[in-house]
Amino acid sequence: MPKTTAPCPNCRQPITLELTRLFDMNIDPQAKQKLLSGQANFFSCPICKAQGIYPTPVVYHDPEKELLLTYFPPEANLPQTEQEKIIGPLIKKAVDSLPAEKRKGYIFRPQTMLSQQHLFERILQADGVTPEMLKAQQEQLNFIQSLAMAKPDVLPELIKQNDAKINEEFFTMLSRLAQVSAANGDQQGAQALAKLQKSLLEHSTFGKKAAEDARQAREAIEELQNLSKAGLTREALLNLLLKYADSEIKLSTLTAMARSGMDYDFFALLTAKLEGAQGEDKQNFTNLREKLLQLTQEIDDDLKAELAEAQKLLDELLKSDKLEEATQASLPKMNQAFGDALNAEAQKAQEGHDEAKLKKLATIVTILQSASASGAYMQLIEMLLQAKDESERKEIYAQASETISGEFISMLANLIDQVEKSKQQTDLAEKLKVISKEALRFSMEQNLKNNKPA
Repeated sequence: MPKTTAPCPNCRQPITLELTRLFDMNIDPQAKQKLLSGQANFFSCPICKAQGIYPTPVVYHDPEKELLLTYFPPEANLPQTEQEKIIGPLIKKAVDSLPAEKRKGYIFRPQTMLSQQHLFERILQADGVTPEMLKAQQEQLNFIQSLAMAKPDVLPELIKQNDAKINEEFFTMLSRLAQVSAANGDQQGAQALAKLQKSLLEHSTFGKKAAEDARQAREAIEELQNLSKAGLTREALLNLLLKYADSEIKLSTLTAMARSGMDYDFFALLTAKLEGAQGEDKQNFTNLREKLLQLTQEIDDDLKAELAEAQKLLDELLKSDKLEEATQASLPKMNQAFGDALNAEAQKAQEGHDEAKLKKLATIVTILQSASASGAYMQLIEMLLQAKDESERKEIYAQASETISGEFISMLANLIDQVEKSKQQTDLAEKLKVISKEALRFSMEQNLKNNKPA
């Protein structure tokens, strides 16, 4: 997104920022999240230190919900004719991007929102979010902020006093806030929220249960991994499942991890054990079989639903006139199921000698591989930022030697440029510069080793 210069809403001094005025779910599936999360149009004035969402005209378009909403900030104080000159082209762009068959009556009746809050509420209302739910969410957000600002010595008691408020929805919101902070380069905020989460896991009823469930899941995974190292057989897997038949967490974890091993022969073995058992053992095998049949059916149903959604997405991409743009916009929806659908479609295209489809599939694969590499690079950068010192970073470089490429170093340079331009995270910029120098030196050393004469 290109930078623009605009007056600070507070002191009126010129500031540089990125402004987005059209949020179109038809073009960008993440448009709603960007708008509602506050990531878009965020400004921070280096002069007066004011920050927040910059007041700018906005058009929001969601063809699935038949929403075309406009908002013009009152503080702009422009007459209706001037407002229409700004909003009109944005609406035209949204409508022009729609295929003819999707152009319904709502596009001729854009709804004007009188405030930004009203805009957000209308978008959420279409998702089934009521004003009461919004109020509860805001109260939860305020509660998180009060906990994050509490002193360490009073935090445990504060958590205990508000134990009933801390539930799954609370932890979900806390995780989302931490993700947004990390995405915006706010390392300090992300670390503060991580510390808060640690305290909540230690001192709240729900947190303690979540921590215990996670511990049991880890134990089950470790035991399964140890069995796998020795060569996992159906007999060994059955004995492990029988051992944890009374633990819902461990049994569901093991089933999810080893579903591929629970085939016809596995259940035949279980049935044989059941038929040969007596008394309490027979009942244990019967109970285990019932639980496993239910758990595997749930997993299979979820996989079928995922594969159907993935196939639907792939079909839509293959029909798109703007394949590259559509693929880029759909990246957040792509998962393992999409990869499976992609491979199956490629195999059918090869068998049918469908060169046109193979070419389109190759384009999707190229974009997907590029995005996967970018994700791996960002994960590596995050690990390097969290490393305690240069010695720990050297170990990371050695372990990720294949990832330290020219593309990785180029991404680092671009990231440094972005952070420096924001003028908000000087410490982060300096850390990234250090990492960039170390990565470049490591890459050069690796090249010298690889090119060394035998």
